[in-house]
Amino acid sequence: MAQSASLLTRIMATSTLAAARAGKIIRDVMDQGKLKIVEKGKNDLQTEADRCAQKCIITSLSRLFPNITIIGEEEPNNSEIPPDWIVTDVDEDMLKLKLPSHLENIDPKDICVWVDPLDGTSEYTQGLVEHVTVLVGVAIKEKAVGGVIHQPYYKDKIKGELGRTLWGIDGVGYGGFEQSAPPSGKRFITTTRSHSNTNVQAAINALKPDEVIRVGGAGYKVILLLEGKAHAYVFASQGCKKWDTCAPEAVLHACGGTLTDFYGEKYAYHPETIYPNLRGVLATAPAEKHQWYLNQIPEEVKENLEKRK
Repeated sequence: MAQSASLLTRIMATSTLAAARAGKIIRDVMDQGKLKIVEKGKNDLQTEADRCAQKCIITSLSRLFPNITIIGEEEPNNSEIPPDWIVTDVDEDMLKLKLPSHLENIDPKDICVWVDPLDGTSEYTQGLVEHVTVLVGVAIKEKAVGGVIHQPYYKDKIKGELGRTLWGIDGVGYGGFEQSAPPSGKRFITTTRSHSNTNVQAAINALKPDEVIRVGGAGYKVILLLEGKAHAYVFASQGCKKWDTCAPEAVLHACGGTLTDFYGEKYAYHPETIYPNLRGVLATAPAEKHQWYLNQIPEEVKENLEKRK
């Protein structure tokens, strides 16, 4: 079954399990208490969990799909990897999905996978583990078409287990969660918890929110949109990178939502693109009119993003 499925389906079916395996690694590192924190830059931390989770995902995908491009947030590491970190199985249910014809026969050279092994590292080090996600985004040429968002610390009350995996594929659908619309008559905005500045705040103020939800990680913020807990995700700054937004954008788009820069343009996810999202991130829940939010943003906010390039 696996070999007869399309390349995109096989990558997604492997990525869901690899992200879940990385999630267990993240929990294991926390349980052992050996985070080994490294400061990569201002407000930019890396832990042993980031490094190990990335090894798990990239090694698993690169062995099965040697002809695709994979870009991870962390620097490559050629050290030995435990055999049980390498995922060789696939999600059998995902293999049964029917893709649109334009996604069926994709040249491996046109595929770029963007990996953020631990989105929300700052929150992770502070014990705010519900903010943490593992992100695997699949782009074809410039477009984000498939996404996996794993929450290592999500508590499944029915199964009594930790962890859940959300996914979405453009033109196919989504799974792993129940989509809900945000409440009407109010406006809830989610934004950064630890990377705010005057420009971010000016964009939020322009939208006149009833409530501002400050959390860590692009993945978690988009989950708030998917589950109807926020109407928009607003970040008028340059802190996000392509590995932060590729997977969330794909999942959000599969549900009918939108993620763009502050000029309403989609980001490109081909391998030659620059990594920073220089024009900020504006994402809206599926029930929202994205253009309305764009129209409310002052020109000065957009110009400030341009000045900081």
